[in-house]
Amino acid sequence: MSLAILARRRAAEAVLRRPQAAAVSAWRAYAAAGEESDVVVVGGGPGGYVAAIKAAQLGLKTTCIEKRGTLGGTCLNVGCIPSKALLHSSHMYHEAKTSFAHHGVKISNLEVDLPAMMAQKDKAVAGLTKGIEGLFKKNKVTYVKGFGKLASPSEVSVDLIDGGSTVVKGKNIIIATGSDVKSLPGITIDEKKVVSSTGALCLSEIPKKLVVIGAGYIGLEMGSVWNRLGSEVTVVEFAPDIVPSMDAEVRKQFQRMLEKQKFKFMLKTKVVGCDTSGDGVKLTLEPAAGGDQTILEADVVLVSAGRTPFTSGIGLETIGVETDKAGRILVDKRFMTNVKGVYAIGDAIPGPMLAHKAEEDGVACVEFIAGKEGHVDYDTVPGVVYTHPEVASVGKTEEQVKALGIAYRVGKFPLLANSRAKAIDDAEGLVKVVAEKETDKILGVHIMAPNAGEIIHEAVLALQYGASSEDVARTCHAHPTVSEALKEACLQTFSKAIHI
Repeated sequence: MSLAILARRRAAEAVLRRPQAAAVSAWRAYAAAGEESDVVVVGGGPGGYVAAIKAAQLGLKTTCIEKRGTLGGTCLNVGCIPSKALLHSSHMYHEAKTSFAHHGVKISNLEVDLPAMMAQKDKAVAGLTKGIEGLFKKNKVTYVKGFGKLASPSEVSVDLIDGGSTVVKGKNIIIATGSDVKSLPGITIDEKKVVSSTGALCLSEIPKKLVVIGAGYIGLEMGSVWNRLGSEVTVVEFAPDIVPSMDAEVRKQFQRMLEKQKFKFMLKTKVVGCDTSGDGVKLTLEPAAGGDQTILEADVVLVSAGRTPFTSGIGLETIGVETDKAGRILVDKRFMTNVKGVYAIGDAIPGPMLAHKAEEDGVACVEFIAGKEGHVDYDTVPGVVYTHPEVASVGKTEEQVKALGIAYRVGKFPLLANSRAKAIDDAEGLVKVVAEKETDKILGVHIMAPNAGEIIHEAVLALQYGASSEDVARTCHAHPTVSEALKEACLQTFSKAIHI
């Protein structure tokens, strides 16, 4: 390598190593110069950062404003990613404790090193957030660290993280501010004894007794983490069922599976009081329909009652952006609000509160801004509960199809009859397919199986292209795979499965 080339490389590396203060000065200079972006994205979560990158790829000058100081939003920093890291780590421990000996692997003195487990989780998060910053640099997206508020339909005022403020101008503004934890009346989250999902991701010790308020995706996933590590987990749910959006037949099997893992459920129960004055927490409970009160004690209580759009305090009222009663921003099919040039995506608008839905919103939104056509079909957005086994679904449940008055057929295949699941001794679950009776068009697919979240995408693609159950059944699947269970369920839908 010539000395000239080496000198140029070292000079370039020196530029990349300039301190953050220089970068902040650059943002201030950018704002002071009055330069206008084609697109300004407020929020750097899955919807926001994907929208920003896509806009830049389409040739639009793009700025992204993020209050957290790290990109990726709730999902990457305190949601999807760290929870999956802990779910995997805790599953490895649980397998070593309960299953390894059966497979001829013997371990003595097995123990949990919680600080190491948390460090692995934090390392994964840090690497991914830095990776997004690298993508911003690669695609020439301007990144401003601070809290952004709408000042006008073409201006966002930003309180910078390091102090001071600036104004970012844009021809088009995309609101991608995501969502926040939904609170419950009379319960104060201190992130110590009463925690949100954020606090549940960084407990300093394994609680002996954990109470989860809310039997939805997040509560059951975080409950699984601590249950595997040794906590006694009780789930309190106001509704008569866990995960109300799930297909009823699959839900029943799912609940039985969790109960086998020593989960306890208190359904049709509401929390009316929370006392944290002692060493632990005392919850006052009563039946949802009313009745005698009881006390439930815990070391830690996880409040997991859902999420709410983060749309207050960001200047919507300043420019007259309309929202519904739940605080969700109302948009048209092009993701534009009632204010021209102002768009909104992700958890801030109606639709499933899922990271992958937000990403699709972001791509479609900037495609519209760029003069192209964008589209997101919320009926083919998959949902996954990352317990073990996982539960994944797409399309309609049997109950929804029945309520619509559609004549339908159902095909089911148990994992107990799947060779791969039996070979790995992990055969608890099933695949269920719901198809229109006359046309055989697939209307919904529901899977409870190891790695169901990976298998479900074949079903998503089938629904997206209007496939029939016969189309999937006649598609060759590798053997032996758990995915064959989907093929067999489709065979059972339009004809007869081979292996049952």
